[in-house]
Amino acid sequence: MIRSATEADLPVLQDIETAAGKPFADIGMTAVAEDEPPTLDTLREFQRAGRAWVWVDATDQPIGYLVLGVVDRIAHVDQVSVRPDRRGERIGKRLIDHAVRWAKAQGMQAITLTTFTDVAWNGPYYERIGFRYLTDEEQTPGLSAIRAAEAAHGLDEWPRASMRADLDTWSFDTTV
Repeated sequence: MIRSATEADLPVLQDIETAAGKPFADIGMTAVAEDEPPTLDTLREFQRAGRAWVWVDATDQPIGYLVLGVVDRIAHVDQVSVRPDRRGERIGKRLIDHAVRWAKAQGMQAITLTTFTDVAWNGPYYERIGFRYLTDEEQTPGLSAIRAAEAAHGLDEWPRASMRADLDTWSFDTTV
């Protein structure tokens, strides 16, 4: 079940992010695996703006989350993470579906994200669910700024790209 993140959830989101990062070490991306999760202040900004959602288990404990920004008047997935032991349950897809519904309700036409292109649960996954890679010419000023910040943080050590999905053609998850 998806609900809005609460203040009390924010430290749990950091724990989810840390756990979700660990599999990167298995593919040689140790720096990504050891990267610090978003700060509580950063998560709080999304939460207070009403753009932080969690997928909770039967005891109302978050096991996945998504925080959504707005970049150049377009919804932008800043982060979506799920505990590794819950992978394969389509939790991330359902969180993205929720973000798409929010963006549509705001009158937005698209949703974007930046990701690693060669990591199975990143670029190839997003492509399967409906995102497409953007060319350099399609980069908006805001996405270019995000990519520059990512490069400055060292993330371009591995291939990265921006992706976009048009909301009018988005396919929602219908599995139960």
